[in-house]
Amino acid sequence: MKALLSRQPGPPETLTLEEVPDLAPKPGQAVIRVDACGANFPDVLLLEDRYQIRPPRPFSPGAEVAGIVDSVGEGVTVPKVGDRVMAICSWGGMAEQLAIDAERCLPVPDSMPLDDAAALQLTYGTAYYGLKESGRLGSGDTLLVLGAAGGVGLAAVEIGKALGARVIAAVSTETKAKTAREAGADETVIYPRGPFDKAGLKGLAALFKDACGAGANVILDPVGGDYAEAALRSIAKKGRYVIAGFTAGIPRVPFNLVLFKDAQIVGAPWGALVAENIPAYKTAIDELLTLYKDEKIKPRIALRLPLERAQEGLERLLAREAVGKIVITMDRGHGVV
Repeated sequence: MKALLSRQPGPPETLTLEEVPDLAPKPGQAVIRVDACGANFPDVLLLEDRYQIRPPRPFSPGAEVAGIVDSVGEGVTVPKVGDRVMAICSWGGMAEQLAIDAERCLPVPDSMPLDDAAALQLTYGTAYYGLKESGRLGSGDTLLVLGAAGGVGLAAVEIGKALGARVIAAVSTETKAKTAREAGADETVIYPRGPFDKAGLKGLAALFKDACGAGANVILDPVGGDYAEAALRSIAKKGRYVIAGFTAGIPRVPFNLVLFKDAQIVGAPWGALVAENIPAYKTAIDELLTLYKDEKIKPRIALRLPLERAQEGLERLLAREAVGKIVITMDRGHGVV
């Protein structure tokens, strides 16, 4: 089989496409013939040894896949060979096969394209868990989403609307603002690119405050960096600031703002839930699939690339140029969009 391999730390251009032996399942495992793999910013961090986990090399990036079960190991009754499944795998997805614990394989509805299934799990899972569990977002709340044209951000816009919130989408360009409005955002804020000096931070905070009015009950932040403090200044009393990532770097936040607003800073540890609480993970995916069936959410796949061009997609993520989701396909009838 073909696999995209990282043999040394570095940017996406260090990846090599290689022929490697086909996989055989161990007891309790299933081998998935991968059809599609979602690309995400943590994939780039993993390649550069800047993520919280460091898999032994060589490894393939790619943390969410969908495909067909090729074979199962001893003791596995579900899934069965030929089943359409999706799975979160941490790494290993940008390859034609993936071996994973069978209990982590979730069924894909017949009506759902496999590339949608691959694109749903991490971004929508992070946004859903962050808004519903961590942020306790309620109907009528005001939600501010940073990086609202990225994978997690667009998912948060859709899920926020599905949960009945007023959604303000913060983005860096008018093109991204248009995408966020198409996803259901009630209002958009276009912010400049950092880094910011003191005056720039003050101006950024004013943008968020003007958009939020009385304040954001929940802020979903997959961006971090200098944007975090400015956004925090727009939070409502007893608001919840949900951390979902750091594409602009790890922020430094003055805690006096949290005390003054009686606010909370909470994480959206979707990865930990997936690893530690499989029943809760499956329940969350089932709820997302219900929203998908009801046409309240729909992954916006902006770019499909074959495995041999996966580096291009990862480079776009690194440059923060992606609008919507990037999906890597295994050349099973997909074209490049």
